[in-house]
Amino acid sequence: MSNSSDSLFIKICGLKNEQDVDTAVEAGADAIGFVFSTSPRRIDAATAARLCRRVPEHVLTVGVFRAEPLDHVRAVATEAGIGAVQLHGPEDRGYYDDLATGGWTLIRAAAFGDSVPRCGEMGEDMLLLDAPVPGSGIAWDWSRKSLAGAGERWLLAGGLTPENVRKAVEATRPWGVDVSSGVEQSRGVKDRALIRAFVEAARAAR
Repeated sequence: MSNSSDSLFIKICGLKNEQDVDTAVEAGADAIGFVFSTSPRRIDAATAARLCRRVPEHVLTVGVFRAEPLDHVRAVATEAGIGAVQLHGPEDRGYYDDLATGGWTLIRAAAFGDSVPRCGEMGEDMLLLDAPVPGSGIAWDWSRKSLAGAGERWLLAGGLTPENVRKAVEATRPWGVDVSSGVEQSRGVKDRALIRAFVEAARAAR
């Protein structure tokens, strides 16, 4: 994984096949995500392992989990051969500390609410700040308050598309962005032209 301080980190999530993975890598994504929790984008560990073998070392491979037992997460992440674990759920600090021993980059996903999460509160390496209703794919009011501290490794998510990502980045100045439904032609089915357009638009914001 490589990301210079002035380069926006771009993650394309919910990929399920070779063509989508190749498109995201060729477009210049810094990370690609595989969903292991219940979702139209869900794949199994064996499929993810096959897809990970197509990904160059400088692109971070991320497994997405939602409120699942620690042993299950460790087993799937190991079989898939991913480089990072992204957690959506009520996991406590001990859960993160245990996963940290596995050598994975840890990403904590948190919903934007009355209080603003800070990167590192659970020992995570990155914070993904999602919409108040996570996974809804609905854009939210990014300008309501400060979203993160200066220099924090945090990714803006929730309702981003090729049409609005530049405005969102200019408004919030995140360390990175994450997209899934915003580059789909139908629920769970990626549109390769939208993947390329998203990366291009996001890069134009910096």
